[in-house]
Amino acid sequence: MSINEQISKIGIVPVIKLNNPEDDAAPLAKALCEGGVPVAEVTFRAAGADIAIKKMKDACPEMLVGAGTVLTKEQVDKAIEAGAQFIVSPGFDAELVGYCIEKRIAVYPGCTTPTDYHAALKFNLEVVKFFPAEQSGGLSKIKAMSAPFPMFKVMPTGGISLKNLKEYISCPVICACGGSYMVTAELIDNHKWDEITELCKQSVDIIKEARGN
Repeated sequence: MSINEQISKIGIVPVIKLNNPEDDAAPLAKALCEGGVPVAEVTFRAAGADIAIKKMKDACPEMLVGAGTVLTKEQVDKAIEAGAQFIVSPGFDAELVGYCIEKRIAVYPGCTTPTDYHAALKFNLEVVKFFPAEQSGGLSKIKAMSAPFPMFKVMPTGGISLKNLKEYISCPVICACGGSYMVTAELIDNHKWDEITELCKQSVDIIKEARGN
């Protein structure tokens, strides 16, 4: 099963900023997996993202762990060395996308305009990130963009919550949704692992209902 298929099957990708990766990465990985969400996008917005990726993979080898907010080729190298299985960038950078393809790692660049989609098409990408989703027009814009670009599946991130998850995931264009509502700083920094697991379970239930599983 490809990375795209694995992410699509799960349906939700927690977008994580870890302030204390040494202590929090392993228990967080376990909390996500126990909640039925064995995937994580660890953002390079915080120092030590590569440490977090490695510790999450070590704690839960079956987990799909990727790097987010990747802006440079150096960060791509760090992520791969740590064991990352996919790369997510906030915007479309042709050089960065080309580098990821060269390194044979799945890449999901941020795309919100026809120009972005057209650029992604030239690299034969199948899935693009739509970021920031709600602020960029939300589901109505994603649907409008799919008319001229039906070949793409979309991973919206930004403004996704339990309240609108069903609406998004019900759309056949959506591969999966990225979200941070189950991995907020308040939950992680206060080690509320049970609450994180519960939010993941609620998300899984919503996705199953929306997809008729």
